[in-house]
Amino acid sequence: MWRRGIITAALAVVLALLLSFHSDVPNRIGNLGSLLETFLPWLGLALPVLLVVALVRRSATALIAVLLPVLVWFNLFGGLLTDNEKSGGNLTVLTHNVNADNPDPTGTAKDVIAAGADLVALEELAAGQVSTYRAALAGAYPYHSVQGTVGLWSKYPIQGVHAVDIRLGWTRAMRAAVSTPQGQIAVYVAHMPSVRVKFNAGFTAGQRDSAADALGQSIAQESLTKVVLLGDLNGTMNDRSLASVTSQMRSTQGAAGNGFGFSWPADFPMARIDQIMVRDIEPMRSWTLQKTGSDHLPVVARLQI
Repeated sequence: MWRRGIITAALAVVLALLLSFHSDVPNRIGNLGSLLETFLPWLGLALPVLLVVALVRRSATALIAVLLPVLVWFNLFGGLLTDNEKSGGNLTVLTHNVNADNPDPTGTAKDVIAAGADLVALEELAAGQVSTYRAALAGAYPYHSVQGTVGLWSKYPIQGVHAVDIRLGWTRAMRAAVSTPQGQIAVYVAHMPSVRVKFNAGFTAGQRDSAADALGQSIAQESLTKVVLLGDLNGTMNDRSLASVTSQMRSTQGAAGNGFGFSWPADFPMARIDQIMVRDIEPMRSWTLQKTGSDHLPVVARLQI
């Protein structure tokens, strides 16, 4: 029973190493490190397979080895499996990539309003659909601004609005100061460039990484202490290439979510690429809404300022 299952044990050790040292997997070849980190939680699917093989083989060596990746995986993601939601909060925010090809923007706007958020950020606004969203959201949100393909709708006055240069040549990020009853906060709305997995090039994310660095610099220079970032970052909190942003902000899902909160693709969510992040604000709850006409799920958070 000790000599059987050596291959299974070896695979378990490799899995444990990938989970433990994912940040050391190099990005030089096809951004393999970032690709691994984007879908890192899904490595957990290999755990029951290895466990079953070890039991079938009646291998003590394999069973002990499988404990290694199990412990590492639960150390990384076990906290997301517990209910971290807290009661209270005084500001609800929502972000949604509405999809430029959305066949029902009016219906999507109604779904957004039904969530009852105080602030709504929309990304991937097609030029021909901006007027539709403006008309549909006007009754619930008297203040709004659209900058390029992103927009912010608010129940509270906004000022200091400007586009944020994320090195793309066109506008996909903005900043606004929102005057909430608890004081003024800075709100950033951003849509990072898409990433692609190509056979001959690997995980192509150069534009996204550069844009994330520029966004991180803007947030670092923000004069207001309290900051909320809403948007489609086309990357997860585990992706090292977003470190310029994630190192100075706190994920609402990690701090106050219940589960992984995957937001894309809407039909079968596999990754949390739509983010609500905060600085000097306490997350109380974080959740996703049902599918709209978009290929992303709306993401909502309740915050305490």
